[in-house]
Amino acid sequence: MKILMLSSTFPYPPTRGGTQVRTFNLLKYLSGSHAITLVTQRSEEVIDAEVEELQKWVEELVIFPQPQVSEGEKSLLGRMQRFTTFLQQGTPLSVLNCYSAEMQEWVDEAVKLSTFEVITCEHSANEIYVRQEWQQQLRTVVNIHSSVYGMHRVQLETGASENQIKDQLNLPLLARYEERYCSKFAAIAVTTPEDRRQIATFNPDAEIAVIPNGVDFALFPKRLSDPGGHHLMYIGAMDNQLNIDAVRFFSLEVFPEILRRYPEATLELVGKKPVPEVLELEECQGITVTGQVPSMVDYLHKATVCVVPVRTGVGIKNKTLEALAAGVPVVGSDRGLEGLAVDGADVPLRALRANEPTEYVYAISRLFEDRQLRKQLSENGRSLIESKYTWERAGKLYEQVLTGR
Repeated sequence: MKILMLSSTFPYPPTRGGTQVRTFNLLKYLSGSHAITLVTQRSEEVIDAEVEELQKWVEELVIFPQPQVSEGEKSLLGRMQRFTTFLQQGTPLSVLNCYSAEMQEWVDEAVKLSTFEVITCEHSANEIYVRQEWQQQLRTVVNIHSSVYGMHRVQLETGASENQIKDQLNLPLLARYEERYCSKFAAIAVTTPEDRRQIATFNPDAEIAVIPNGVDFALFPKRLSDPGGHHLMYIGAMDNQLNIDAVRFFSLEVFPEILRRYPEATLELVGKKPVPEVLELEECQGITVTGQVPSMVDYLHKATVCVVPVRTGVGIKNKTLEALAAGVPVVGSDRGLEGLAVDGADVPLRALRANEPTEYVYAISRLFEDRQLRKQLSENGRSLIESKYTWERAGKLYEQVLTGR
């Protein structure tokens, strides 16, 4: 097939983040059998070498400059005006901020010329470029990395919202937005059964496929030995609000009790762009903030336990998949383990679950004390990833969605 893929996020290198990981690896799989034209945007941090590498995986690479939010738009008046636009047009600011009129013109012309058989939006933010009437001439697909309505609902329910009043006002608008844009597509891909149920409430007759994320085993091999000790680790981009909330919660409400029990315990926060709220945690005993590292897996292999105490966000977390693939025992929240069968009846124990501080302390203490339990989680976690969370499996499922089989 001739496939047109739209991604306002430049999907290379895949080590840069969640959106890039999913988009690139699905693109990489499809490129083995299909002709792909990728239309994307380039920010200032994308270097020429990355453009050259991405070019190798597509038939045509079309790049537009990433739109910039002006200083006026960032002001209080600007934010109020943008919220008014959201109320009037029904499209979130996160989508409008990435919108490129030049990119829209290019896509419109390509569809008009009937060049492609399928058009895919890699992340729902790209739905803005697709027109309702296009369903009559080509297959339209949206790959929803996570439900925007679901994400904001969870933030409100967990008390993690930065602005409760604003998010409460936004919630019905986001529900209306998600229902509207989903109707434009012949098929919808989501990452978890939870997201499938959420989207189905908006569009019960929609063709919805669950396609989980995967792991590149070349980047995340299973570790050869258990390092022992009392070394905890959290991985993730440290300028992401989900990760900021998680590390502050764990560092301030959980780790002090771990230290009381295990005075030599350490907590390493590994990930790019740590913001001041993260950097200040280094002042706490036993905590290190590394910033970006050359190889995430090299750090994971040194951890006794990887913690995933996220309280917001929806969908499968790449950080959890990567830790399980690396053979590192995981203690995670319901959000951190979302979409994964890691415990319960007839399920081999693959990770320990915790949501409250006392639950984290209990689970981590068990793993610190029990080498056999660590081995059990290491083996079972890796086996789960090998059987269900490979990019080849995800790619095959996505190919079926695109072909309509």
